[in-house]
Parts: sequence; structure tokens; C-alpha cells
Amino acid sequence: MENYNTETTTENNSKSKLLLKIILIIGFLVIVFYFLFSSPVNNKDTTIHVAPSDSLSKISNKLKSENVIRSPFSLEVLVYIFSGDRHISNGDYLFKKGKSVLCVAWQLSFGKHGVEPIRVTLKEGFTKEDMATLLADKIEGFSKDLFLSDERSKEGYLFPDTYFFYPMSTTDEILTEITSNFNKRIASVDKDIKSSGKSLRDIIIMASILEKEANGKGDSYVISGILWKRIKLGMPLQVDAVKSTYKENGLPENPISNPGLSSILSAIHPEGSPYLFYLHDDTGQVHYAVDFSQHRSNIAKYLK
Repeated sequence: MENYNTETTTENNSKSKLLLKIILIIGFLVIVFYFLFSSPVNNKDTTIHVAPSDSLSKISNKLKSENVIRSPFSLEVLVYIFSGDRHISNGDYLFKKGKSVLCVAWQLSFGKHGVEPIRVTLKEGFTKEDMATLLADKIEGFSKDLFLSDERSKEGYLFPDTYFFYPMSTTDEILTEITSNFNKRIASVDKDIKSSGKSLRDIIIMASILEKEANGKGDSYVISGILWKRIKLGMPLQVDAVKSTYKENGLPENPISNPGLSSILSAIHPEGSPYLFYLHDDTGQVHYAVDFSQHRSNIAKYLK
């Protein structure tokens, strides 16, 4: 009888332990599900901006503060599992309401922004004021005043191109991308600039003038040759784009706009010709002259 009671007690203890283990496992699974799959209460569609310098820790805490996720730690672990040490793509991210931290981590890891970047074309010959005005109209996170007051915002050194920015892109990020693009493009022609015997500053100033004076690739190289020749001969440039050049010899002190690569190449590689004068008629056709007498005839003929 005593052995029976002992066996019964042992069996009951085993069942109790098993039941406790099952409860603990279920509790653990509930907690895992709570943190990994459930979204915070009262969650809503939320857009956040990830800057290039943002760490994963900063991003996860931002998402926690915006009530997108419950646990920054869970997000960080999942992102590492999905992508290892790969850097999270910067830009805007739209997180739909009710998404689990698992979905949020997947979205971040594979750069699924959920937000379309905005296409912005900064045309050749735009001034920095033109660029700032267009960007302010297109990008909600952009500040025209900050852009124009930044020391990197130098006329002539903001590369005109087609860019893709997110609505919440900051002024600093935009300016960094534009100036970095300039440095990259100039690096591609660095050997040509050095072999030309001219400084980068002079090349950019001349290229900015060519953006206004030339009417495309067809005449930019010849006009470049004419203008460099005038400087060499000690003549005033006399270009309509810069009125001071009618009175003062040499290049203006600063670029007058931001030139594209085509004008920069024209300034680097001027085409030799017998001409000293040129003009464009109403159709944009260029007419050259070897001397002022011939130039006056062209004026009378084509600029009535």
C-alpha cells in the first residue's frame, strides 16, 4: 500500500512537471508571437526617413517611438538574420499599419521602401537659385535657404543631372549627392583638364559661359576656341551672357551657371578655327566671321 502511494505521488509529480513545461513552452511561444508577429495597438500607416548615417539601432528606436514595432531588439536580430552586416538603404520607408516586426525587418533588409522616389531634372545651365527653386517645389524636406547658405553650394560646382530623391530627403543629403556627382564627373576628365594647361576654375567659368553662348554640341567647341583665342589675344570676351565682359578682359571672376559635362568638355578641348566672331540667328543657326567687318555684315544679314 505504501509503495502504491509512493508511485502515485511520483506519477502525479511527473505529470505536474510535464504540465508546467507545456505551460512554459506555450507562454514562450505566445511571447515570441507577441514580439515577432503582432503589431502595436493603435498602429497606423507610418513613413520614416532613414538617413545615410543612421545606424540600425537608431532606426529601430525611431520605429519604436513611432509605434511601428514593439521591440527594437527583435527588429535588430531579424535584420541581421536577413541581411547580415549589409547597410540599410537610405530614403523614405512606408510601413503599413498592422505589420509585424518580421515584415518590417524584411522591408528594411531588402530596401522595399514602399515610397516612390521623386525624379528631379536639374538642367545644364541652371544657376544654384534655379536649382533651389525647383527642389523646393518638388521635395517637402528641402529648405531653399539652407541650400543657398551652405558653403558647398557654389555656382558652377553643382552638377546638373537627373536625380531621384525621396519626399523627406534632407537639404544636406540632396546637396551631398549633387556635389558628390560633380566630383565624380570631374574625376573622369581630370587628366584632360591637367593636359589642357588650364585650371579647373577657369574651365568651369568658361563652360558656364558656353552653356549660355553655344547652341548645342555642334558649335560649342568652335565657340570655345574663339573665346579662348580672344583671351590669348588680350581682347574682351564680349559675350551677351556676361555684360561686364564688354569692358573687362579675361574671364569673369566666377561661373555664371552650373555647366554640364558637354560644355565642360568643350571648354577643355576648344576647336581651332580662323574665326574671331560669331552670332546666332533667329533659328539658332550660328554664323562665324574672321574679322569685325565680316561680323557686321552677318549682323545686318541675320539680325534684322
